[in-house]
Amino acid sequence: MSRPQADPETRRYREKCSSILAISPRLRYAGVMNRFGRTLAGGLRKGVVPLLRQDEARNEFFIEATRNQLRKNFENSIGRTEYTFTENEKVKILTITSEEHFYYITMDKETPAAEMTEIVEAAKKQLGKS
Repeated sequence: MSRPQADPETRRYREKCSSILAISPRLRYAGVMNRFGRTLAGGLRKGVVPLLRQDEARNEFFIEATRNQLRKNFENSIGRTEYTFTENEKVKILTITSEEHFYYITMDKETPAAEMTEIVEAAKKQLGKS
């Protein structure tokens, strides 16, 4: 019995997520979401325990997608959003936007600012946004 082949676009998103996770051992998760916050592909670094339950993750991605869409209303005034950064008590969250979706990337809370800058630039380069 053969397995159905994954959608080529989904495969490409998975590859992007894997290449982002390879940037630094401090990265916990990389995922690509559509404009409604639905996960198109994503994955945790090996050995990482998720902080959010599945329903919490779904809600978090929806909130980020909504924030992303709301920011689009100001693009004429302040320009397109390149990325956003949120720091929580337990994790740091980076979102990088593209035309139709966004990448949601989490990193260890202890990630130093200088390394975060390197991660942002490397991720943008991986996504062709440098």
